[in-house]
Amino acid sequence: MQARMANPAYVLPGALKGIGALFQAIGESGLDQEVAELVGLRVSQINGCAACVHGHVNNLRKAGVSEERVASIAALRHAPFHSDAVRAALTLAETVTRLADRSEEPVPDALWDEVADHFDEKEVSALILTVALTNMFNRVNATIKEPAGTTWG
Repeated sequence: MQARMANPAYVLPGALKGIGALFQAIGESGLDQEVAELVGLRVSQINGCAACVHGHVNNLRKAGVSEERVASIAALRHAPFHSDAVRAALTLAETVTRLADRSEEPVPDALWDEVADHFDEKEVSALILTVALTNMFNRVNATIKEPAGTTWG
């Protein structure tokens, strides 16, 4: 399997600089990298992005995250392997990724309050940007048919 074209961020190098700046800001936010990877994994599962699922799973394994935690992300509500903070972050990620599935308020106040109970404003900002960037990458990869196992940079 081969992608239709090179990743657009490489075709348009200015885009790569912007993406790099966002990643740097997220990294400097204080948000735990494991939480960011778990969020990226869950968003990518929802969107069916094989390339991103593969990448996040590999990153989590390299970081020493247990197979139980990685494998249970899609069944988060029924798995005892995650903290309340991780559950809140993943619920936010699911909600923001599925905005069109909601007829009421896109991000309910109760969810916002739960997230804010576990993360400070910088970390919440990083969570939101992580979800947004992952959704962008998922859409780019779906469009160009990026195969799983591809490495970038």
